[in-house]
Amino acid sequence: MPPDKDFVVGEPPAKSWADYHQIENYLRERESNPTIDISGAQNVWIFTTAAIFSDGQKIRPLAVDGFLTAGIRTITNKRKEIKKVIEDGEAYLINQLDKDGKFIYGYFPARQRVLSSYNILRHFSTIYALLETSQFSQHSESYRKAKLAIQWGIDASLVVIDNAAYVNDHGELKLGAQAMLILAICKYQEVTHDQIFLPTLKQLFKGVRSFWNSSTGFVHVLDVNLAPKGKFRTIYYDGEIVFALTRMYELDPSIQIEATISEMLDYMVKLDYGQYHDHWLAYAVNGALDLFPEARAYMALGAKNIFTHLNYIQKRKHASPTLLELINASQKMVYKVKKSGNDDLLAPYDVLKLSQLADQRASYEIQTGAWYAEIAMYLYHPQKFIGGFYARDDSFRTRIDDCEHFLSGLINYYNYTYRQA
Repeated sequence: MPPDKDFVVGEPPAKSWADYHQIENYLRERESNPTIDISGAQNVWIFTTAAIFSDGQKIRPLAVDGFLTAGIRTITNKRKEIKKVIEDGEAYLINQLDKDGKFIYGYFPARQRVLSSYNILRHFSTIYALLETSQFSQHSESYRKAKLAIQWGIDASLVVIDNAAYVNDHGELKLGAQAMLILAICKYQEVTHDQIFLPTLKQLFKGVRSFWNSSTGFVHVLDVNLAPKGKFRTIYYDGEIVFALTRMYELDPSIQIEATISEMLDYMVKLDYGQYHDHWLAYAVNGALDLFPEARAYMALGAKNIFTHLNYIQKRKHASPTLLELINASQKMVYKVKKSGNDDLLAPYDVLKLSQLADQRASYEIQTGAWYAEIAMYLYHPQKFIGGFYARDDSFRTRIDDCEHFLSGLINYYNYTYRQA
């Protein structure tokens, strides 16, 4: 039943109609020679069902209403449920890694398709989330596989020019990929204390300078000869690189990167990046306030980035894990703003609503984006997807970066809410 032509994704109701052609195709596939003439039907009866789901060990009642939550379990113990979803997500990602350290990039489960493309930026960002998850679950045996995945990515993509390193993604050197490899290495070194990638990390920082000019700002994409290829690709790259540099500084303050971070954030303040409501910017500002705890301009930037977006977040109907990431990082930033005595910057905003939305989105994300068994059972190979996460508004796409964002959001929410390291 496709939606009405005026339907907006994420905004109920869908005003659907019966697509008899598709129904007939399904019946022919199922029954070979159906005897019912569906297209001749005069009426369509719509009814509501109540259901339970059993996995053989536990019986769960399923919700009977809700735009996207009907047919999905209700959450009675959120802390326990989120912890289980995170642990299952870790197992899922580990299962997507081959023996060499490359991920199965993703699937369209509803179409029985495996994605054949590969994005090296998302490879490294997923490793970062996997390391976060393994740190959360204290499964140190996963670190070896994360190390293998970092090495595979380096072998597959890294180029070194004049002792500066760059990530080559199909002939393009991307600032975002540069940031994600830095983040993955920093996280790996943080949790393992293994410094094997430290020389590469320093080469990557040297490479960052090719993407940045304090007068003209960022260049997002270079060609393999370091010539500018694209001034702008996506707003995410800017926040990603600043966040990565704050993590690098946290790992090794002897690396002189404070001036670069400050220049980049000053540029973002000047161009009013708060209008973009970017989760990576929220991570960047939160990290930067550890270096510049009295920087009111950065605080104001971070506040606008989240608080002018609360109404949108509240109305958003589909799972959007990056919104939970935006909320989490912003909550940490708000705490630092208050601690520094700059509460006046928060006076125009509804800080309580931010906390309320964090609780609401955490539950909603797993109900509408996690491959619970009661949803996966409709797939051609359900056990293959349990533990993963999907984008319902893109044919239930299940890609490694979908898992990355869900896991990072849930882990940061859990750690902030329940004070678990």
